[in-house]
Amino acid sequence: MAERDEAGFRQMVRDFIAAALTPDIRDAPALGGLMIDLSAQQRWHKALAARGWAVPSWPVEYGGTGWSDRELHAFHEEMGRARAPALSSFLNMVGPVIYTFGTPEQKAQHLPPLVAGETLWCQGYSEPGSGSDLASLKTRAERQGEHYVVNGQKIWTSYAHEANWMFCLVRTSTAGKPQTGISFLLIDMTTPGIEVRPIVSIDGLHHLNEVFFRDVKVPVANRIGEENRGWDYAKFLLLHERSTISNVPLTQAMLGRARRLAGQIGDGGSLSRRLDEIEVRLLSFEVSDLRNLARLEAGEALGAETSLFKVINSEISQAIEEAAVEALGPHANILQVNLLTHPGNQAPLGPDGSVDVTPAFLFGRASSIYGGSNEIQRNVLSKAVLGL
Repeated sequence: MAERDEAGFRQMVRDFIAAALTPDIRDAPALGGLMIDLSAQQRWHKALAARGWAVPSWPVEYGGTGWSDRELHAFHEEMGRARAPALSSFLNMVGPVIYTFGTPEQKAQHLPPLVAGETLWCQGYSEPGSGSDLASLKTRAERQGEHYVVNGQKIWTSYAHEANWMFCLVRTSTAGKPQTGISFLLIDMTTPGIEVRPIVSIDGLHHLNEVFFRDVKVPVANRIGEENRGWDYAKFLLLHERSTISNVPLTQAMLGRARRLAGQIGDGGSLSRRLDEIEVRLLSFEVSDLRNLARLEAGEALGAETSLFKVINSEISQAIEEAAVEALGPHANILQVNLLTHPGNQAPLGPDGSVDVTPAFLFGRASSIYGGSNEIQRNVLSKAVLGL
């Protein structure tokens, strides 16, 4: 994309944001770019879908835009700079699995409402004792005619209480290696026998859940691909998940706000120096991001090295969130979460724009765990990239 073309493309995106990002969506409470009120998130999703931009990186036949890698990069940069709400992370996980491995019937049933923002999904992967060691999962699916009967438990299931569907890993065989007996099911969350129990996390909010399955009947037609091949589809999905975790413009906006808070409070220079060090690291991260863009434009495929993006971005984000809490000092109070969920009930306890600082810090503690812990990511990098 030529310089003039890129400028015109970016202006087109900015014009759309200015018109479509209405105050009720822009000002809705969010943590780490994720909306607390999912109705606001879905309104933004539908605005993007109406413009044809909800899934810009997908193949055109499934709702994508046909944009080049550079255009996609520019689009995400402009969205990040505007602090536009992130859509559900599950959109770009289950969607590519369905359009790559799903049957024509599965594609017709699930892709249009997914792209339009009419359905919400959750991910049924982690279990008690099966988090980073995902292949040890025990939720069992026994085939009975044209159905599987599912029994077991999932945990840390984000937004299961809001979701219409779950993409779920289940054990369909105990023969051979653990990875070879796993299947990938699409489960309607209204199916009898599913119980969702809330988990209130350290940030004081309910976005995590336990999910229990008791004799839940799932049609065999809801299985993605072949029986016992679910591990392959899960690896494909995780590559998409980890490649979408980094967002340099959003992290830059977080850093800018931390600087503003530090300026309002006055820290004697020590915090400013720490933020300078974080900025240097973020600039290096941005260069790596651009280097990968150049690789994509050259026709290269990104692989296991995307784990590096997950590790670095989570560490930088956590460092910024910690600095912002330090800038607030005595105003860094968990009670601020009440202002996110019930605005107007009380006056903010700190400077303007600081209401979500402490909840964001607490929420962000999980960023080095979800999507595969950073320790596991380093193991992936050492084995798959460095050959150790």
